[in-house]
Amino acid sequence: MSDQRVLLVRLPCNPIFPIGPIYLADHLHKCFPGLPQRILDLAAVPLLDVQRVLLEAVDQFRPTLLVFSWRDIQIYAPVDGRGGNPLQNSFEVFYSASPLKRLRGAIGGLRLMGSYYGELWRNLRLVRRGLRRARRHNPGARVVIGGGAVSVFYEQLGRGLPTGSVVSVGEGEGLLEKLIRGQSLTGERCYVVGEAPRPGLIHEQPAGLEKTACNYAYIEAIWPQLNWYLDGGDFYVGVQTKRGCPHNCCYCVYTVVEGKAVRVNPIAEVVREMRQLYDRGVRGFWFTDAQFIPARRYIDDAKDLLRAIQAEGLTDIRWAAYIRADNLDAELAELMVATGMSYFEIGITSGSQELVRKMRMGYNLRTVLENCRMLAAAGFREHVSVNYSFNVIDERPETIRQTIAYHRELESIFGAGSVEPAIFFIGLQPHTHLEQYAFDQGMLKPGYDPMSLMPWTARKLLWNPEPMGRVFGRICLEAFERNPADFGRTVMDLLEREYGVAPLDQALRAPVEGRRALATATL
Repeated sequence: MSDQRVLLVRLPCNPIFPIGPIYLADHLHKCFPGLPQRILDLAAVPLLDVQRVLLEAVDQFRPTLLVFSWRDIQIYAPVDGRGGNPLQNSFEVFYSASPLKRLRGAIGGLRLMGSYYGELWRNLRLVRRGLRRARRHNPGARVVIGGGAVSVFYEQLGRGLPTGSVVSVGEGEGLLEKLIRGQSLTGERCYVVGEAPRPGLIHEQPAGLEKTACNYAYIEAIWPQLNWYLDGGDFYVGVQTKRGCPHNCCYCVYTVVEGKAVRVNPIAEVVREMRQLYDRGVRGFWFTDAQFIPARRYIDDAKDLLRAIQAEGLTDIRWAAYIRADNLDAELAELMVATGMSYFEIGITSGSQELVRKMRMGYNLRTVLENCRMLAAAGFREHVSVNYSFNVIDERPETIRQTIAYHRELESIFGAGSVEPAIFFIGLQPHTHLEQYAFDQGMLKPGYDPMSLMPWTARKLLWNPEPMGRVFGRICLEAFERNPADFGRTVMDLLEREYGVAPLDQALRAPVEGRRALATATL
């Protein structure tokens, strides 16, 4: 072990606080206190300089192990991204009646393709060149690559990596610990490039890990860019309170990446980590859990954490998280407001209980409304983002009317200005129930490339099937034309104009036919 040196590199992406590499470095330091480590965050470096900065860091530090973190490959985002707005570009090409707009969409799509493939090739090149430079100093240097993008697309990305690279799926602490110790990686969720990954690798459950407070004094010593994030003061800084998600949402890959077993971190350790950040001036915290309250059995854990935050005297913070709003009670609602919850996201996907069940979301929409009323009664007056993914399974005019009714009720609870409808169209990902549904319905064939941005693949992976596909395409294009700065609210207004509003009670019940269809569906 005496000659091991670890350089953790976060590949270029949006400059979101890099909690993954930080936690990996912290874990290795606790296992091997004398192990030399450095963190290099290329998201905080101008893109033109990333290769130079990486190679200089390798020359200065001379690592024996390079650990690359690839955060995401989000191809189909509903917001401005690579070279423009990919959703708008796609819909202009697929659905616009105007030849000029179709041409504009095609040009935008070509820019998007160039940027997307350019990013893929650039990141793979950074890995290859970083390893090649490290081997000038240490011929036995190795590469590990992991992160969100790798966990989803591990089979495809492996084809562009150097032979012998270790591809990590999901959590990487145990894997890195074994590499440093020189132990066998058999049983870890990984594979070595040049060998075929085990079938069903992503569905293997991660090992349990009890997370202790990150040592930010150590992180500060090995990561000079830490203050780049903290000095601005407007960032939410990530803190993890638990791992795992017990749900089976049809389009989501969290369950297989993090595992279905929810592992709650010790509350004292979470608060100790927050205190370190607080003492460095942090006042905004994002709880990075897949869900802050994944099920009703975790309500007491959430209460205990928020009481501990109060007891620690962190009285002027603001915090945010993904919230399953069906898992609240009045006491928890009051604690959330009292401790500074300033923003939360609800991923209900649809305001139709029938569709929520068909998509395996596990939500009771009536309970969500009741609990939102509890939050409002407790004094919550901040921002709420409600994620809607239209046209996933069996969308039709009556379910659209139900979703409008549901959304208007949320607006009546929190105020229309506080409720932002975030309109998504699912980017179909491998390893999900929705992918299997697409196979069973003949929409996709096994062996397709989920990373392809070719038009004939993109139209299938940007999930917006007929018979409602053209309807949503037309509505979204009109919303982009009318008010792109408030796209979500404009879409909801246009859908209401086209289809009207159902009685709220209709949205909150799933008919017998819906239950029967769910029981017999492939999903």
